[in-house]
Amino acid sequence: MKLYISPGSPYARIVRIVVIEKKLSDKVEVIAAKTRTTDSPYYQINPSGRVPHLVCDDGLALEDSALICSYLDNLEGQPSFALPAGGQGFETKRLEALVRSTLDGLAVLGREKWRPVNEQSPKIVLHETERAKRLLNLWEQQINHPLFQGQLNMVQIVFGCTLGFADLIPDFSWRSIYPKLNSWFEAISARPSFLDTKPPTHK
Repeated sequence: MKLYISPGSPYARIVRIVVIEKKLSDKVEVIAAKTRTTDSPYYQINPSGRVPHLVCDDGLALEDSALICSYLDNLEGQPSFALPAGGQGFETKRLEALVRSTLDGLAVLGREKWRPVNEQSPKIVLHETERAKRLLNLWEQQINHPLFQGQLNMVQIVFGCTLGFADLIPDFSWRSIYPKLNSWFEAISARPSFLDTKPPTHK
């Protein structure tokens, strides 16, 4: 299988961590794709130009990190991250959706902050900064939720990648403001799968 990624994409990082945690590295070739470039050869593989993008051995193509993670998790019939039954499964989906909302907002903020200053939209920067602060305030209060503790799950993986991405955004300091989140993030960042997929500093 071929997994197309951008080294700095938090969405691609989520999938890369699942590949490592599921011990699928010998079955999944990770390829850095050229995105946001006119006439990139990657667009012949994935017309949307987005990452992550998985091309399976039979040619089936999958886009969207949640879908790809589910596919890889079930590949050998022994899912590690399947949703539990009943109310706990719904609670897991609820938290993961809110974590992904946090990541989506930070992704917009990051893209805006990496533009030249004279091209940035102050309105977008302010809106997404304030939204991120509200959500991080919420997570600072809820980080002791059982799903953020114990055995690794998708909520933890997505949130770890979210905070890792927040670290890269210029002029967005969060660690000293949210000590519980910082402590949690330091712990999960020490996992080999997180160390092996640490994103490069944005330039």
